[in-house]
Amino acid sequence: MLENTTAKNIDGRALAVHLKEGLIKRIDILKKKHNVRPGLAIIRVGDDPASQVYVASKKRQCKEIGIRSFEHVLSSTIEQKALLDLIQSINEDPEIHGLIVQLPLPKHFNSAEIIQAISPRKDVDGLHPLNLGKLFCGIEGGFTPCTPKGCIKLIHTVQKDLKGLKAVVVGASNLVGKPLAHLLLREGATVSLLNSKTKNPKSLCSQADVIVAAAGIPCLIQGDWVKKGALVIDVGINHLVDEQGKPYLVGDVDYEAVSKKAKAMTPVPGGVGPMTVACLLENTVIAVENLYS
Repeated sequence: MLENTTAKNIDGRALAVHLKEGLIKRIDILKKKHNVRPGLAIIRVGDDPASQVYVASKKRQCKEIGIRSFEHVLSSTIEQKALLDLIQSINEDPEIHGLIVQLPLPKHFNSAEIIQAISPRKDVDGLHPLNLGKLFCGIEGGFTPCTPKGCIKLIHTVQKDLKGLKAVVVGASNLVGKPLAHLLLREGATVSLLNSKTKNPKSLCSQADVIVAAAGIPCLIQGDWVKKGALVIDVGINHLVDEQGKPYLVGDVDYEAVSKKAKAMTPVPGGVGPMTVACLLENTVIAVENLYS
């Protein structure tokens, strides 16, 4: 990879706009050919402020490109069965093509059971075991989780061919780390998936051509963790408060320090976040296209 002294800023907002422009055209084709508009149901449980913001953004962007959105807001005190019953009802609704349950759920819910209750054909978050299994086995036809899918699209704006490159994914969650590692393997990269028990993660990162930080630890990736010319994707969104009590966002990467070493990197905010939502919208459109393919 080429060396540089100033990292290129990978603009996730601009790429998301480009992706959504293409989705508008695909939605128009669905209307003309099949008289159908994509429908996305969003279930939100409780009144978590961050979840409210995320859901509002998804609904707004659905409206902008012509996807119908249906929000279901439930009390945090409801029982597991009530949520499962709602999911089953949406699974059977032909007007709804995609269904997501906004995570995290309140602690008394069994999140794994909730995700498994979603029809794999409507699982546009790509978290159902059937869709993840297809991804891990390299079988086409499943939904790819939105954040990993967005990360790959962002990487491709800088580096189209990943064959033979060393990639390190920091964080081994089912939501991001594990599926992203498999996407990178599919691209021909040599992948290391780091977790909280990994010994000497700094050494492993410093050898990587591509680093994706998804650990949920503010500024974990420092300048001396990154080799010259590496490509760095920051998935982290950490809400902090400064000395004056003012809230602010930081990623898992020390942007100022790493930007002096990296070839290119994503900012926080404005990097991975916009692409995650855009990929959710794309998966919803794909769910409709699958009905007529």
